[in-house]
Amino acid sequence: MNAHTPSTPHDQPDASSDDRRGFLSKVTSLGMLAGLGASYGTAAAYAGRYLYPARPRAKAWMYVARVADLGVGASLRYTTPGGEKVAIARQAQTGGPDDFVALSSTCPHLGCQVHWESQNQRFFCPCHNGAFDKSGKGISGPPGEAGQSLPRYPLKSEDGLLYIEVPVENLDVAQAPAAAREGHDPCLGGGARDEGALA
Repeated sequence: MNAHTPSTPHDQPDASSDDRRGFLSKVTSLGMLAGLGASYGTAAAYAGRYLYPARPRAKAWMYVARVADLGVGASLRYTTPGGEKVAIARQAQTGGPDDFVALSSTCPHLGCQVHWESQNQRFFCPCHNGAFDKSGKGISGPPGEAGQSLPRYPLKSEDGLLYIEVPVENLDVAQAPAAAREGHDPCLGGGARDEGALA
């Protein structure tokens, strides 16, 4: 008897399975190369930002209000040309720019708008009962717990007029519709004075 048995189709190598394996191998290799490229590209971008930091923003002194129009305890909201919201409060009446403080009115916790409470000598965020002292340092609520502060803007007074130094870049933000610039704070339905509408 012949020990040789006819071969079955399963014993023969299948050309289509080799093609599939080769295709999958190439796709996997390309995917890994793309992932490595994205990783190294991101690392290079961060290194570039570290080695070549962005240039400082251009700033200018802008008119806010007449000093005589703001009594002690009074405050107003100011919108910079770039669309940033600022809370300005008069805390004393010595006659100098130190009578006033200008702080970002955007709470660093979740972005709600803070306002000056003269009776409590603090800036207050109604969203989560966050409070900041007269200088903008967080004293209670989430900002106090996290040690957050409100960024401060320089002020000066000349000839009875109050001026604030603000960034003047990104003016395209100021052209956006008012609803897009207001943020998500439901407590700002209106009624606050907005001195930032500069023509």
